Amino acid sequence: MSDLFTSKTSLKNQSYTAEDIEVLEGLEPVRRRPGMYIGGTDETAMHHLVNEVFDNAMDEAVAGFANKIELEMRPDNVIVVRDNGRGIPIDPHPKFPKKSALEVILTTLHSGGKFSDKAYETSGGLHGVGISVVNALSDYLEVEVVRDKTVYRQSYSRGEAQNKPTRVGQDNKGRGTTVAFRPDSEIFGKAKFKPERLYKLARSKGYLYRGVEIQWICDPSLIPEGSTIPERETIHFPGGLADFLNQQLEGRPTVVTESFTGEADLAGKMGRVEWAIQWPEDEETYASFYCNTIPTPDGGTHESGLRSAITKGVKAFGELSSNKKVVQAQNEDMLGGAVIVLSLFIKDPQFQGQTKNKLVSVEAARLVENAIRDHFDHYLTGNPDNSNKLMAYIVDRMEDRLRRKADREVSRKAVTQRLRLPGKLADCSRSSGLGTEIFIVEGDSAGGSAKQARDRETQAILPLRGKILNVVSASIDKIKANQELADLTLALGCGSGSHYNEEALRYEKVIIMTDADVDGAHIASLLMTFFYQEMPDLIKNGHLYLARPPLYRINIGTSHFYAQDEKEREEIIAKNARANSKVEVGRFKGLGEMTPPQLKETTMQIGTRILLKVSIGDDDIAPTAERVEQLMGRKPEHRFNFIQEQTASRGTEIIDSLDV
Repeated sequence: MSDLFTSKTSLKNQSYTAEDIEVLEGLEPVRRRPGMYIGGTDETAMHHLVNEVFDNAMDEAVAGFANKIELEMRPDNVIVVRDNGRGIPIDPHPKFPKKSALEVILTTLHSGGKFSDKAYETSGGLHGVGISVVNALSDYLEVEVVRDKTVYRQSYSRGEAQNKPTRVGQDNKGRGTTVAFRPDSEIFGKAKFKPERLYKLARSKGYLYRGVEIQWICDPSLIPEGSTIPERETIHFPGGLADFLNQQLEGRPTVVTESFTGEADLAGKMGRVEWAIQWPEDEETYASFYCNTIPTPDGGTHESGLRSAITKGVKAFGELSSNKKVVQAQNEDMLGGAVIVLSLFIKDPQFQGQTKNKLVSVEAARLVENAIRDHFDHYLTGNPDNSNKLMAYIVDRMEDRLRRKADREVSRKAVTQRLRLPGKLADCSRSSGLGTEIFIVEGDSAGGSAKQARDRETQAILPLRGKILNVVSASIDKIKANQELADLTLALGCGSGSHYNEEALRYEKVIIMTDADVDGAHIASLLMTFFYQEMPDLIKNGHLYLARPPLYRINIGTSHFYAQDEKEREEIIAKNARANSKVEVGRFKGLGEMTPPQLKETTMQIGTRILLKVSIGDDDIAPTAERVEQLMGRKPEHRFNFIQEQTASRGTEIIDSLDV
């Protein structure tokens, strides 16, 4: 105990002055916190270094300045990327006249030629950190540049230049940039590059831009025994995504004979989009989405645009051909069994994080939908035999989905009896999920009132204890260990994350019912955040609602009213109060203070209650993701900035409301 007291005392007396404030310069932040720039220090993060260098070469090709790229794997974990583009400039930089532009690019974060469209109309590199991050995290990096028929070379180690750019020869025919690097074992340990991953990368880049020829070279000693990875190969897909799709589906029977493929310019000269879709009979799906040749495995707004175009096109064709069944189909019926490849080229794309796993550019959804929709309409109307087969396939998938759902509803009662449901759940008695609701309430007190006020046949009550975990800033292990969230997931029965099963959802409506005060709003926000991150399809499919309990009860003579807020309270009094009539106003401190009849009348009974449906429109996907990260993420400064902005915009209103 005395040791603990001494430790606390010494910490309290420790000084904290300006000398304790560190300023990281150059590339030191990258070496200190590599996870901020490449997502970690594991094998996957190390392979991301190759993406950064290769994407620079691809940007030269997409811009029309290069048509050949080499990707070479050497022993000792060395990677070499060559292109025949313009070559990185080696003349002195205007802002740093003692350094070449080459050295500035390689040693300075947020430097490069992609912040405007002067050098590149579209590019994958946007933040100017890619190649400098590779340099910072490599114990060996050498750059060779051919410009004006002269060959220049410069070496680096752990972000530091080992020499100045040096003339090492003449090249009267060639041009371009060669980057050779070896990841630093101090950062990545014993991790080694995998030929399978890099060969797949080279092939994907080849079909994403049909104008480039990619040379794959791998030292034979690196290829595992029995592997089909070649030592050398020229990768070229002149037909782009269509060539790749045909190769993927070779020998596999398909629903339609003609794939839906094509490319189109985006409106307003914002870029272009290319796509390839086919429906294999075996329904072994494959979906890949790219933006400016950058893979976006988590999809994003360009994926939303494509799915919206297909959904609207199918429904329009169904109405045109009087196919009433297909009009009722959902997107999962149309594309759930399809092979999809989408490649978007757009100016100034916005990604989620430096690793760029998801596109969040708001305008991309609209641009992609408009560009693809017209082509899809022509595809459907131009080949009726093809289209009729596709419509029949979609209807079959829809009917199969509905049949499985009906089977589950029939057996729901037996399944419910076998389920290990949370002990505090007051379940409804109806065996089918149709027309049922579950109210998520805060605390046992509110839960008690709700259980008495409910319709026992169709309404279930699940009380939660206080404020649940903020899942955005919590680790996966912490989320799994949280009892309140485990009880909630168990009660709904549909699973979460990648295991979410819409057809296993035990209730038609999931209703968040919290107190009509600030704490209640906070709890509701935490719950909505949980559903948004762990069960997004529950929101997408229209199951999530917010209850609106009143804040005030107003008695005027023998009549009583309820008000949601102060403004409505004053309006009710002004409208209904008469001379000499007695006015009594009571404020509900929480749902637990309401009698069961009051709670039933105002908040739970169909016909008299107010429910707000929680939904996210196609155009709101990116802004919602940004706002959730801003308000619920790990960085408190984002919330502080938001509060400041809101306070500034509402300053007069707030000051006027203060009781001074």
